[in-house]
Amino acid sequence: MQIDSNFFLENLELGEAVLNRQESLHIAKSFRARVGDSLELCDGKGRFASAELVEVGSDKCKVFIKGISKQIPPPQVHLAISCLSDSGEEDITFHAAQLPLAAIHLLRTERSLEPRASDLDKLCRRMEAKSLAALKQSRKAWLTEIKAPVHLDEFLENFKGNLIVCDKNGELTVSRSLIKNSPLAILTGPEGGFSAAELEMMRNKNAYFLSLGDSRLRAVSAPIFALAKVIFSYPAKTA
Repeated sequence: MQIDSNFFLENLELGEAVLNRQESLHIAKSFRARVGDSLELCDGKGRFASAELVEVGSDKCKVFIKGISKQIPPPQVHLAISCLSDSGEEDITFHAAQLPLAAIHLLRTERSLEPRASDLDKLCRRMEAKSLAALKQSRKAWLTEIKAPVHLDEFLENFKGNLIVCDKNGELTVSRSLIKNSPLAILTGPEGGFSAAELEMMRNKNAYFLSLGDSRLRAVSAPIFALAKVIFSYPAKTA
């Protein structure tokens, strides 16, 4: 039987390998898999592997990896979201990380509602778990990274690529010149949006301003709409 799901293994090599307890429990209990069943593994770094179960247990599953696919190019799109007050970042991560997304960056902005002194370590770990779940759910090749919180000015200084800022007064379509070569980052604000000073700072960085329409979107909804709008603006691949 071919198990209809992907499973994560960080280091893919031909031959026998042991899956961690979480993946083993999922295989043994949820799928009721048996020795000889086939499954697909991913490493989150652009590679897939075809494997066969040689030992099944809720604490340990052993597989034999028969083949590993070649790497594919990593995604070039980043999502930078303002820190929120209700852990909405986790919901954003699970949905956004199902799309081809390089990383989610947490931003500290003037209107962020999280404690300024917080390093948000626990939130980042929960977001990483959501990203891993999204990787397997969507059968992507690349794991979306979670980047620790930084202040907006620091992000703008260090990010090397084009910037797309979501703003009600922006353009209604994505400029094709932004998505041709270099990486790009989509920035969304907290409830209430970016401040006037922050918008001016991003204009000085030659940011492109993109409107998501007339509807007033929640801070947890806007990143998903924006990401989809940008990703589906890419030219369709041809054989």
